[in-house]
Amino acid sequence: MTINSAMYEYGSKSSIIRELFAYGLERKKIVGEDKVYDFSLGNPSIPAPPQVKEALLGLLEEPAEALHGYSPASGDPQVRQTLAESVNRRFGTHFTADNFYMTVGAAASLNICIQATVCEGDEYITFAPFFPEYAVWVENAGAKLKITPADIKDFQIDFEKFESLITPHTKGMIINSPNNPSGVVYSEETIERLSELLRAKEQEYGTVIYLISDEPYREIVYDGLTVPYVPNYYADTLVCYSYSKSLSLPGERIGYIIVPDEVADSKRVMAAVAGAGRALGFVCAPVLFQRVAALCADVPTDIEAYARNRELLYNGLTEIGYECVRPQGAFYLFVKSPVPDANEFSECAKRHDVLIVPSDSFGCEGYARVSYCVSEQMIVNSLPAFREILEELRK
Repeated sequence: MTINSAMYEYGSKSSIIRELFAYGLERKKIVGEDKVYDFSLGNPSIPAPPQVKEALLGLLEEPAEALHGYSPASGDPQVRQTLAESVNRRFGTHFTADNFYMTVGAAASLNICIQATVCEGDEYITFAPFFPEYAVWVENAGAKLKITPADIKDFQIDFEKFESLITPHTKGMIINSPNNPSGVVYSEETIERLSELLRAKEQEYGTVIYLISDEPYREIVYDGLTVPYVPNYYADTLVCYSYSKSLSLPGERIGYIIVPDEVADSKRVMAAVAGAGRALGFVCAPVLFQRVAALCADVPTDIEAYARNRELLYNGLTEIGYECVRPQGAFYLFVKSPVPDANEFSECAKRHDVLIVPSDSFGCEGYARVSYCVSEQMIVNSLPAFREILEELRK
């Protein structure tokens, strides 16, 4: 039987994150739930806010045909208008329903934007460390993904290395801020400098260079930090958003794409977005949760538990002797491996029933991602094991 070999490769080799998570489920059956410290998955531990339940209960009183039928392929027009007005209030933009395309989460949003923009011979650039699936989505669209090495001083952008990767074949780039896995937020200075460089390259090459802003962690930031809203800095920006983290709804797969009017030939781009959604089968996002998103558009994200976990884990690990990147947002701690090989670090941790993700798949060697969207008690209970891991590796 002949099958698509590329799809076979994607399906037969799961990501290291999913492998660790699956291992943890089996290990818990043997030693007990409370004996495995699983920091592998970015699965929000904070319950969805009460407004989500209230919205659901209210919606379920409506006639079934209105609630469970199809919406237009791009999403319910009233939902899109409500979300546009919410974004406008927060960021001083002037979007309407026509700028929005509802999707099944940020993964669909990114896939659609990449597919909509890629032509033969095109290249995309991203910045290490980055979410590993970017490579899958870009390659599946028929493009090449170039990776800008991480600037480990502060995990902002190394512009010298980045500029050397831009060519006339560069169709766009993907940024993720707050960042998974480092927890770093790109500063306004970084976004301004990136925008200036891209405008200069567009003019030099006579092309459009798209900036895809992957924003599922936008609301999860600490210490009063502000995340720059990228379309306000660079015209050719496509925004990919998900409510998985802000409303703790990862399993509901609801998000959106914004194509601002300022994007070059924006109506044609939006038509390509709709076409990519059609080709990929990402049409008519779940109507019930489109409606929930609209009703909860202005509900603030509860980050207190994540903020406490951040302090508990960061302080606990640095006191033990680990070197960590202090997170400014998201819910990940990027820990420097005590040995050169991050996979050795992860395997040693596994022997102590601590599950952490080695950084190689994020395009940055020598670190591990520790997801702290877990219970406080798990963090407290894991610290002696982290101490034993460090002692073992130092020997």
